[in-house]
Amino acid sequence: MTSRRTLLKGTLFGSAAALLPTAASASGGGSVLRLPAPTGPYPVGMQTVHLTDPARTDPWVGGVREVMLTVLYPARSVRGFSRAPQLTPAEAGVFAQYAPGRHPGLPEPGAVDWGAVLTHGYAGAPPLPGRRPVLVYSPGGGDSRTLGTTLAEDLASHGRVVILVDHPGDASQVELPTGMRTTVLIGPPDPATFRTMVETRIADLRLVLDRLGALPLAPVMDSCRIGLYGHSAGGTAAVYAARHDRRVGAAANLEGYLDLYPPPVGLDRPLLLFRTDGFEGAARIESSWPDLPGRRALLTDANHWAFTDYGSLVPRLRTAGLVTATTRAALVGTGDPVATLTEVRRRVGAFFAHHLS
Repeated sequence: MTSRRTLLKGTLFGSAAALLPTAASASGGGSVLRLPAPTGPYPVGMQTVHLTDPARTDPWVGGVREVMLTVLYPARSVRGFSRAPQLTPAEAGVFAQYAPGRHPGLPEPGAVDWGAVLTHGYAGAPPLPGRRPVLVYSPGGGDSRTLGTTLAEDLASHGRVVILVDHPGDASQVELPTGMRTTVLIGPPDPATFRTMVETRIADLRLVLDRLGALPLAPVMDSCRIGLYGHSAGGTAAVYAARHDRRVGAAANLEGYLDLYPPPVGLDRPLLLFRTDGFEGAARIESSWPDLPGRRALLTDANHWAFTDYGSLVPRLRTAGLVTATTRAALVGTGDPVATLTEVRRRVGAFFAHHLS
Protein backbone atom coordinates (compact mmCIF):
# COMPACT_ATOMS: atom_id res chain seq x y z
CA MET A 1 0.00 0.00 0.00
CA THR A 2 1.40 3.39 -0.94
CA SER A 3 2.29 5.64 2.01
CA ARG A 4 0.24 8.80 2.39
CA ARG A 5 3.49 10.72 2.87
CA THR A 6 5.46 11.19 -0.38
CA LEU A 7 8.97 12.52 -0.02
CA LEU A 8 10.17 14.75 -2.82
CA LYS A 9 13.33 16.79 -3.19
CA GLY A 10 13.74 20.38 -4.32
CA THR A 11 13.40 23.98 -3.28
CA LEU A 12 10.33 26.16 -3.15
CA PHE A 13 10.83 27.56 -6.60
CA GLY A 14 12.75 24.67 -8.13
CA SER A 15 9.98 22.12 -8.13
CA ALA A 16 6.58 21.12 -6.87
CA ALA A 17 8.34 19.70 -3.82
CA ALA A 18 7.55 22.96 -2.09
CA LEU A 19 4.11 21.55 -1.55
CA LEU A 20 4.20 18.00 -0.21
CA PRO A 21 1.38 15.53 0.51
CA THR A 22 1.70 14.58 4.12
CA ALA A 23 0.22 12.19 6.59
CA ALA A 24 -2.33 13.43 9.09
CA SER A 25 -0.76 15.37 11.92
CA ALA A 26 -1.79 16.86 15.21
CA SER A 27 -2.86 20.03 13.45
CA GLY A 28 -5.31 18.15 11.26
CA GLY A 29 -3.30 16.77 8.35
CA GLY A 30 -3.27 18.27 4.88
CA SER A 31 -0.50 19.50 2.61
CA VAL A 32 2.80 20.89 3.87
CA LEU A 33 4.34 24.09 2.52
CA ARG A 34 7.98 25.14 2.50
CA LEU A 35 9.27 28.68 2.78
CA PRO A 36 12.06 29.81 0.42
CA ALA A 37 15.54 29.74 1.87
CA PRO A 38 17.41 32.97 2.70
CA THR A 39 20.21 33.97 0.33
CA GLY A 40 22.81 35.46 2.67
CA PRO A 41 26.09 33.92 3.83
CA TYR A 42 25.04 33.41 7.46
CA PRO A 43 22.76 30.78 9.00
CA VAL A 44 19.90 32.30 10.95
CA GLY A 45 19.21 31.96 14.65
CA MET A 46 15.86 32.69 16.22
CA GLN A 47 14.54 33.58 19.67
CA THR A 48 11.06 34.43 20.91
CA VAL A 49 10.59 37.24 23.44
CA HIS A 50 7.58 38.34 25.49
CA LEU A 51 7.34 41.98 26.59
CA THR A 52 4.86 43.76 28.83
CA ASP A 53 4.26 47.48 29.21
CA PRO A 54 2.83 48.22 32.67
CA ALA A 55 2.46 51.88 31.70
CA ARG A 56 -0.17 51.10 29.05
CA THR A 57 -3.61 49.57 29.11
CA ASP A 58 -4.38 47.24 26.23
CA PRO A 59 -6.96 49.09 24.10
CA TRP A 60 -8.72 45.90 22.98
CA VAL A 61 -9.16 43.84 26.15
CA GLY A 62 -7.90 45.98 29.01
CA GLY A 63 -5.13 44.98 31.38
CA VAL A 64 -1.39 45.38 30.86
CA ARG A 65 -0.27 45.63 27.24
CA GLU A 66 1.67 42.58 26.04
CA VAL A 67 3.56 41.99 22.80
CA MET A 68 5.40 39.01 21.32
CA LEU A 69 8.62 39.26 19.34
CA THR A 70 10.58 36.94 17.11
CA VAL A 71 14.24 37.95 16.92
CA LEU A 72 16.27 36.68 13.97
CA TYR A 73 20.03 37.11 13.71
CA PRO A 74 23.20 35.76 12.09
CA ALA A 75 24.17 32.60 13.97
CA ARG A 76 27.68 31.49 14.83
CA SER A 77 26.64 27.87 14.38
CA VAL A 78 23.35 25.99 14.04
CA ARG A 79 24.77 22.52 14.65
CA GLY A 80 22.66 20.69 17.18
CA PHE A 81 19.76 23.15 16.90
CA SER A 82 16.44 22.60 15.15
CA ARG A 83 14.55 24.76 12.69
CA ALA A 84 11.63 26.50 14.33
CA PRO A 85 8.07 26.13 13.03
CA GLN A 86 6.47 29.23 11.59
CA LEU A 87 3.49 28.78 13.91
CA THR A 88 3.03 26.99 17.21
CA PRO A 89 0.49 24.14 17.08
CA ALA A 90 -2.12 26.29 18.79
CA GLU A 91 -1.47 29.24 16.46
CA ALA A 92 -1.66 26.97 13.42
CA GLY A 93 -5.10 25.76 14.41
CA VAL A 94 -6.41 29.31 14.80
CA PHE A 95 -4.77 30.47 11.58
CA ALA A 96 -6.32 27.61 9.61
CA GLN A 97 -9.74 28.85 10.68
CA TYR A 98 -8.93 32.53 10.23
CA ALA A 99 -7.21 32.58 6.85
CA PRO A 100 -10.14 31.66 4.53
CA GLY A 101 -12.38 34.12 6.36
CA ARG A 102 -9.91 36.95 6.02
CA HIS A 103 -9.05 36.04 2.43
CA PRO A 104 -11.92 34.16 0.77
CA GLY A 105 -10.51 31.53 -1.54
CA LEU A 106 -7.66 30.39 0.70
CA PRO A 107 -7.84 26.68 1.59
CA GLU A 108 -10.39 25.60 4.15
CA PRO A 109 -9.22 24.12 7.46
CA GLY A 110 -7.56 20.75 7.00
CA ALA A 111 -6.35 21.32 3.44
CA VAL A 112 -2.95 22.69 4.54
CA ASP A 113 -0.92 21.64 7.55
CA TRP A 114 0.05 25.13 8.67
CA GLY A 115 1.67 23.74 11.80
CA ALA A 116 4.22 21.82 9.72
CA VAL A 117 5.63 24.89 7.92
CA LEU A 118 9.22 25.33 9.06
CA THR A 119 11.22 28.54 9.09
CA HIS A 120 14.93 28.61 8.28
CA GLY A 121 15.64 29.99 11.73
CA TYR A 122 17.29 27.70 14.28
CA ALA A 123 15.72 28.17 17.70
CA GLY A 124 18.26 29.22 20.33
CA ALA A 125 21.35 29.08 18.09
CA PRO A 126 24.23 31.24 19.41
CA PRO A 127 24.64 34.61 17.68
CA LEU A 128 27.62 35.49 15.54
CA PRO A 129 29.79 37.96 17.50
CA GLY A 130 29.75 41.60 16.43
CA ARG A 131 27.33 44.49 16.70
CA ARG A 132 24.83 44.63 13.88
CA PRO A 133 22.09 46.93 12.54
CA VAL A 134 18.64 46.35 14.02
CA LEU A 135 15.52 46.22 11.85
CA VAL A 136 12.07 46.19 13.49
CA TYR A 137 9.06 44.94 11.51
CA SER A 138 5.34 45.62 11.97
CA PRO A 139 2.98 43.36 9.96
CA GLY A 140 -0.17 44.28 8.09
CA GLY A 141 -3.48 44.83 9.85
CA GLY A 142 -4.98 41.51 10.87
CA ASP A 143 -1.75 39.65 10.11
CA SER A 144 0.60 38.09 12.62
CA ARG A 145 4.34 38.68 12.70
CA THR A 146 4.94 35.20 11.30
CA LEU A 147 3.81 36.27 7.81
CA GLY A 148 6.93 38.42 7.58
CA THR A 149 9.29 35.48 8.08
CA THR A 150 10.74 35.08 4.57
CA LEU A 151 11.95 38.66 4.15
CA ALA A 152 13.18 38.83 7.75
CA GLU A 153 15.22 35.65 7.42
CA ASP A 154 16.88 36.97 4.30
CA LEU A 155 17.73 40.28 5.97
CA ALA A 156 19.17 38.41 8.97
CA SER A 157 21.19 36.07 6.74
CA HIS A 158 22.93 39.18 5.35
CA GLY A 159 24.06 40.34 8.78
CA ARG A 160 21.22 42.20 10.51
CA VAL A 161 19.25 41.57 13.66
CA VAL A 162 15.57 41.58 12.69
CA ILE A 163 12.73 41.87 15.21
CA LEU A 164 9.24 40.80 14.13
CA VAL A 165 6.59 42.42 16.34
CA ASP A 166 3.14 40.98 16.94
CA HIS A 167 0.36 43.38 17.90
CA PRO A 168 -2.18 41.39 19.96
CA GLY A 169 -5.73 42.46 19.34
CA ASP A 170 -5.61 43.07 15.61
CA ALA A 171 -3.20 40.21 14.77
CA SER A 172 -4.99 37.08 13.57
CA GLN A 173 -3.52 35.05 16.41
CA VAL A 174 -0.78 35.48 18.99
CA GLU A 175 0.14 32.85 21.55
CA LEU A 176 1.16 34.72 24.70
CA PRO A 177 2.38 33.18 27.95
CA THR A 178 -1.00 34.24 29.32
CA GLY A 179 -2.92 32.46 26.55
CA MET A 180 -4.06 32.78 22.96
CA ARG A 181 -5.17 36.17 21.66
CA THR A 182 -7.22 36.34 18.47
CA THR A 183 -8.14 39.29 16.30
CA VAL A 184 -10.95 41.68 17.15
CA LEU A 185 -11.27 42.65 13.49
CA ILE A 186 -14.24 41.55 11.43
CA GLY A 187 -13.72 42.84 7.92
CA PRO A 188 -11.84 46.04 7.07
CA PRO A 189 -11.47 48.37 10.06
CA ASP A 190 -13.50 51.56 10.25
CA PRO A 191 -11.56 54.83 10.59
CA ALA A 192 -11.72 54.85 14.39
CA THR A 193 -10.53 51.24 14.65
CA PHE A 194 -7.75 51.88 12.14
CA ARG A 195 -6.55 54.85 14.18
CA THR A 196 -6.52 52.73 17.33
CA MET A 197 -4.60 50.01 15.47
CA VAL A 198 -1.92 52.37 14.24
CA GLU A 199 -1.54 54.30 17.47
CA THR A 200 -1.23 51.03 19.38
CA ARG A 201 1.37 49.79 16.91
CA ILE A 202 3.38 53.01 17.21
CA ALA A 203 3.45 52.58 20.99
CA ASP A 204 4.41 48.91 20.60
CA LEU A 205 7.32 49.84 18.32
CA ARG A 206 8.53 52.43 20.80
CA LEU A 207 8.33 49.84 23.57
CA VAL A 208 10.59 47.54 21.55
CA LEU A 209 13.11 50.32 20.96
CA ASP A 210 13.02 51.24 24.65
CA ARG A 211 13.78 47.63 25.63
CA LEU A 212 16.51 46.82 23.10
CA GLY A 213 19.20 47.04 25.77
CA ALA A 214 17.39 44.50 27.94
CA LEU A 215 16.77 41.87 25.25
CA PRO A 216 18.81 38.66 25.38
CA LEU A 217 20.57 39.57 22.13
CA ALA A 218 21.41 43.13 23.17
CA PRO A 219 25.21 42.51 22.96
CA VAL A 220 24.99 41.98 19.17
CA MET A 221 22.61 44.88 18.49
CA ASP A 222 23.95 48.25 17.37
CA SER A 223 21.46 50.74 18.83
CA CYS A 224 22.97 53.48 16.69
CA ARG A 225 21.81 51.73 13.51
CA ILE A 226 18.06 51.14 13.75
CA GLY A 227 15.55 50.82 10.94
CA LEU A 228 11.79 50.33 10.97
CA TYR A 229 9.82 48.64 8.23
CA GLY A 230 6.29 47.41 7.90
CA HIS A 231 3.60 46.18 5.56
CA SER A 232 0.24 47.92 5.09
CA ALA A 233 -0.87 49.19 8.53
CA GLY A 234 2.58 48.21 9.74
CA GLY A 235 4.14 50.48 7.13
CA THR A 236 1.87 53.29 8.31
CA ALA A 237 2.99 52.74 11.90
CA ALA A 238 6.67 52.48 10.96
CA VAL A 239 6.71 55.86 9.20
CA TYR A 240 4.80 57.72 11.91
CA ALA A 241 6.91 56.11 14.64
CA ALA A 242 10.11 57.13 12.85
CA ARG A 243 8.99 60.73 12.43
CA HIS A 244 9.23 61.50 16.14
CA ASP A 245 11.94 59.08 17.23
CA ARG A 246 15.54 60.13 16.59
CA ARG A 247 16.75 56.61 17.34
CA VAL A 248 15.40 55.49 13.96
CA GLY A 249 17.85 55.97 11.11
CA ALA A 250 15.66 54.84 8.19
CA ALA A 251 12.14 53.54 7.52
CA ALA A 252 10.57 51.43 4.79
CA ASN A 253 6.84 51.53 4.06
CA LEU A 254 5.56 48.52 2.15
CA GLU A 255 2.25 49.84 0.82
CA GLY A 256 0.85 51.52 3.92
CA TYR A 257 -1.47 54.53 3.86
CA LEU A 258 -0.05 57.78 5.22
CA ASP A 259 -3.24 59.81 5.64
CA LEU A 260 -4.03 59.02 9.26
CA TYR A 261 -2.43 62.28 10.37
CA PRO A 262 -1.14 65.23 8.36
CA PRO A 263 1.49 63.95 5.90
CA PRO A 264 4.79 63.21 7.67
CA VAL A 265 6.61 65.75 5.53
CA GLY A 266 8.84 66.58 8.47
CA LEU A 267 10.48 63.17 8.35
CA ASP A 268 14.14 63.92 7.69
CA ARG A 269 15.35 60.29 7.75
CA PRO A 270 15.70 58.12 4.62
CA LEU A 271 12.35 56.67 3.56
CA LEU A 272 11.48 53.86 1.16
CA LEU A 273 7.97 53.98 -0.31
CA PHE A 274 7.32 50.63 -1.97
CA ARG A 275 3.99 49.62 -3.53
CA THR A 276 2.50 47.15 -5.98
CA ASP A 277 0.77 47.90 -9.27
CA GLY A 278 -2.25 45.71 -8.48
CA PHE A 279 -3.47 46.92 -5.08
CA GLU A 280 -7.06 48.14 -5.12
CA GLY A 281 -6.08 50.90 -2.70
CA ALA A 282 -3.43 52.30 -5.07
CA ALA A 283 -5.26 55.60 -5.54
CA ARG A 284 -5.38 56.20 -1.80
CA ILE A 285 -1.73 55.16 -1.50
CA GLU A 286 -0.65 57.69 -4.12
CA SER A 287 -2.81 60.48 -2.69
CA SER A 288 -1.36 59.92 0.78
CA TRP A 289 2.26 59.91 -0.40
CA PRO A 290 2.49 63.30 -2.16
CA ASP A 291 5.50 65.50 -1.60
CA LEU A 292 7.16 62.96 0.65
CA PRO A 293 10.92 62.87 0.27
CA GLY A 294 12.01 59.33 -0.22
CA ARG A 295 12.93 56.58 -2.62
CA ARG A 296 9.92 55.18 -4.49
CA ALA A 297 9.72 51.68 -5.90
CA LEU A 298 7.01 49.77 -7.77
CA LEU A 299 6.53 46.01 -7.64
CA THR A 300 5.01 45.03 -10.98
CA ASP A 301 2.52 42.23 -11.70
CA ALA A 302 1.99 42.06 -7.96
CA ASN A 303 -0.68 42.67 -5.37
CA HIS A 304 -0.77 43.78 -1.75
CA TRP A 305 0.27 40.57 0.05
CA ALA A 306 3.22 39.90 -2.26
CA PHE A 307 5.30 41.65 0.41
CA THR A 308 4.46 38.86 2.88
CA ASP A 309 5.00 35.10 2.96
CA TYR A 310 1.82 34.77 0.92
CA GLY A 311 3.90 35.96 -2.03
CA SER A 312 5.73 32.63 -1.99
CA LEU A 313 3.06 30.35 -0.58
CA VAL A 314 -0.03 31.32 -2.57
CA PRO A 315 1.50 30.55 -6.01
CA ARG A 316 2.40 27.08 -4.71
CA LEU A 317 -1.15 26.62 -3.44
CA ARG A 318 -2.33 27.57 -6.92
CA THR A 319 0.02 25.01 -8.51
CA ALA A 320 -1.42 22.36 -6.21
CA GLY A 321 -4.98 23.32 -7.14
CA LEU A 322 -5.82 24.56 -3.65
CA VAL A 323 -6.58 28.15 -4.71
CA THR A 324 -7.93 29.61 -7.93
CA ALA A 325 -6.14 31.93 -10.32
CA THR A 326 -8.52 34.68 -9.22
CA THR A 327 -7.57 34.23 -5.56
CA ARG A 328 -3.89 34.22 -6.40
CA ALA A 329 -4.19 37.44 -8.44
CA ALA A 330 -6.22 39.17 -5.72
CA LEU A 331 -3.67 38.35 -3.04
CA VAL A 332 -0.23 38.44 -4.63
CA GLY A 333 -0.68 39.22 -8.34
CA THR A 334 0.17 37.22 -11.43
CA GLY A 335 3.94 37.73 -11.61
CA ASP A 336 6.65 35.11 -11.31
CA PRO A 337 7.03 34.52 -7.54
CA VAL A 338 10.78 34.09 -7.87
CA ALA A 339 11.18 37.48 -9.53
CA THR A 340 8.78 39.13 -7.08
CA LEU A 341 10.55 37.79 -3.99
CA THR A 342 13.95 38.64 -5.43
CA GLU A 343 12.89 42.23 -6.07
CA VAL A 344 11.41 42.70 -2.59
CA ARG A 345 14.54 41.30 -0.96
CA ARG A 346 16.81 43.36 -3.19
CA ARG A 347 15.03 46.66 -2.70
CA VAL A 348 14.55 46.43 1.06
CA GLY A 349 17.97 44.93 1.71
CA ALA A 350 19.81 47.49 -0.41
CA PHE A 351 17.90 50.38 1.16
CA PHE A 352 18.89 49.48 4.70
CA ALA A 353 22.41 48.46 3.67
CA HIS A 354 22.96 51.92 2.20
CA HIS A 355 21.42 53.96 5.00
CA LEU A 356 22.45 51.92 8.06
CA SER A 357 25.97 51.06 6.97
